[in-house]
Amino acid sequence: MIGPSGSVRVMVATRPVDFRKGMEGLAALVREHMNADPFTGTVYVFRAKRADRVKLIFWDGTGLCLFAKRLEQGAFRWPKIEDGVMRLSAAQLSALLEGLDWRLVHEAREIVAPMQAG
Repeated sequence: MIGPSGSVRVMVATRPVDFRKGMEGLAALVREHMNADPFTGTVYVFRAKRADRVKLIFWDGTGLCLFAKRLEQGAFRWPKIEDGVMRLSAAQLSALLEGLDWRLVHEAREIVAPMQAG
């Protein structure tokens, strides 16, 4: 995927937005409704009323980026529609953008080897 990856912070607006908005309109939503700064490197995810569309905005260090995707078949798996914002991991965002169920993606668990008596 072109764009953010790794340990990026991902925030999802859980209520659908007007998809005619471009990056400036979505950045205004981040400031006004999410009480956040769109120029910090956090990825902000927005959904349309139709569950087959998603838009992301993020600051890449040199400019504000807009990513949009429409699935040809099926729908994105979205959280319940309600007021608010939820956080996803970068892996969950990747699953969401592939049209997979992001709720099945969990953080990697650290495995600690047992200590050897010596």
